[in-house]
Amino acid sequence: MIFFLAGTSDARELAVTLQKEGYPLIASVVTENAVKELEQVQIGAFAGRMDAEEMCTFITKKQAAAVVDASHPFAEEASKNAMEAAKRANVPYIRFERKEQNFAESPLITYVSSYEEAAERAADTKGTVMLTTGSKTLAVFTEKLLSNPDIRLICRMLPRKDNMEKCEHLGLPQKNIVAIQGPFTKAFDQALYEQYEVKCMVTKASGQRGSVDQKVEAAKELGIKTIVIERPDIQYQNRCSSFDEVIQQLKKQGIKGGAISGL
Repeated sequence: MIFFLAGTSDARELAVTLQKEGYPLIASVVTENAVKELEQVQIGAFAGRMDAEEMCTFITKKQAAAVVDASHPFAEEASKNAMEAAKRANVPYIRFERKEQNFAESPLITYVSSYEEAAERAADTKGTVMLTTGSKTLAVFTEKLLSNPDIRLICRMLPRKDNMEKCEHLGLPQKNIVAIQGPFTKAFDQALYEQYEVKCMVTKASGQRGSVDQKVEAAKELGIKTIVIERPDIQYQNRCSSFDEVIQQLKKQGIKGGAISGL
């Protein structure tokens, strides 16, 4: 069995591919909705965050042969815990991460290394700032921008109950919440920017499957300033950017499809 961390749409596809190749797995995800989505494609999963010790205990209990980490590129803590857990349990750790998009140089695009820096840069805006970075770090932006009379902060995020509760707790007006799940087309993004008269858009360098290219290109064509938060600088072990690489890495570690203990 493989202990699998899933955090993106392509992670789900990777999980299906691995099981078809004869690698039984159980997936760790963040939300119950993600559990349901994986169960629909016959992938066993459970929701809830674990620290390194809890992961190690789980790996040992399930006799997992390897850890495949396909968590979100910005789930820094989860990846560090997974690497540490694999080390303690003495099993291979393999990282799958979609390639980062490289955008053509543009005076409209600013790259930053942290959410705090992104909030600082966005604070220079007069008008609407659209945040497309999710709810996890929302407080960083509301603290800096919400009280600024020159800025209207619009937040686009998944339509989850906990997200709405967090927005309410932070004082974000309901009219400033766009609760919707992608992926989106460039035309949709442009219509959204125009609807809210966006002057600055903040996003993360999540990769093509995260529709970052669509968001950025849509903003560029409308002359909207874009702030891109770069991925955390993590020294991953056995890093792969394709499904084939993951399978080859498993074989390299001596783990063959169909030869893993059941759940």
